Amino acid sequence: MDEHTEENLPLSRTKKKQQAKQVELVAKQLVDLTDHQFSQLNLPAAIAQEAELARTTRGHGSQRRQLKHLAGMLRKAEDDLSALLEQLANLDQVARGDKKQFHQLEKLRDRLCNVDSFATAFTDMLELVPEIDRKAISRLVRSVQQHDDRRAYREIFRRLRDESGDQ
Repeated sequence: MDEHTEENLPLSRTKKKQQAKQVELVAKQLVDLTDHQFSQLNLPAAIAQEAELARTTRGHGSQRRQLKHLAGMLRKAEDDLSALLEQLANLDQVARGDKKQFHQLEKLRDRLCNVDSFATAFTDMLELVPEIDRKAISRLVRSVQQHDDRRAYREIFRRLRDESGDQ
């Protein structure tokens, strides 16, 4: 067998730099999360503290240094890094699901406001959100259809979102 297989060779300097850059991108993604998303992560205390410091640091140079320091900590803690990557992927999945639901509710609202598709959309709405105030939605839809009421248009979406979020 050849003793110079790829597994036995040490990482090249270029490869090490590429990996370090990838970890810096993960650190940047961690720092750029919203407060709600950040609070959902289960991070070791030292990394959470360092990430919070990087999140609150103001000034371009200071924040960049703090990011590099956070990335260095993540590189040293490979297990924590892989757990963090998994948690970030799960957050992305949730965000995609929320965005998909948002678009579905927008389409439902548009169908409700269209005179031709109102009846089928109203039935679909009742299946999706059975406890919604039917009279209020009907009144808002009429206002949109008859007067092109933008406030009512937005209110329909808000009610659909609030009621479907309770499920």
